[in-house]
Amino acid sequence: MALQLLRNRTSASTFNLFTNALRRFSTAEVSNGIPQEARERMMYSDINSQIGSCMPLSSMRIGTIIHSIELNPGQGGKLVRAAGTNAKILKEPTSAYVLIQLPSGVKKLIDTRCRATVGTVSNPTHGDRKLRKAGHSRWLNRRPVVRGVAMNPVDHPHGGGEGKSKSSGGWGKGSRTPWGKPTKGGFKTGPLKRRK
Repeated sequence: MALQLLRNRTSASTFNLFTNALRRFSTAEVSNGIPQEARERMMYSDINSQIGSCMPLSSMRIGTIIHSIELNPGQGGKLVRAAGTNAKILKEPTSAYVLIQLPSGVKKLIDTRCRATVGTVSNPTHGDRKLRKAGHSRWLNRRPVVRGVAMNPVDHPHGGGEGKSKSSGGWGKGSRTPWGKPTKGGFKTGPLKRRK
């Protein structure tokens, strides 16, 4: 009799454990009225809208927010890589080139075979950080920048003169390159273009 009673108790407790586990599993599986499997299918159905997906521009839709864009196919990301930045696809990539608006507002045509990553670069508050003292920028490996007008004429074309003079030296001449060409006022100092 006692043995029968013990068997009944154990079977009842196992049945209770089983029903509780089943109830827990069913509530975990169906949350918000959508089964887990269907939710996963919805999440991964459209890879184009998934943040972090890297693919050619030809397989992206108009209005997609992207970053780390290649300039030439297979070159690796060159554009829009700074913290918190993103670009936007303006025209449907049907032809050989796609129109993209960069963070500066400039619109650029890029080859549709070039790859880009969907989403925005992380750490958008990077520019809001204040450096506490001069040593802080040294910790970040940034060396001091000295203005040209604060130097001597031998060190920089803007150097020399009395006070905050924008002329080069005491003769009142404008700033010049080491070869004597003026460096200000739109004077062309680079190599001349060949005439066609």
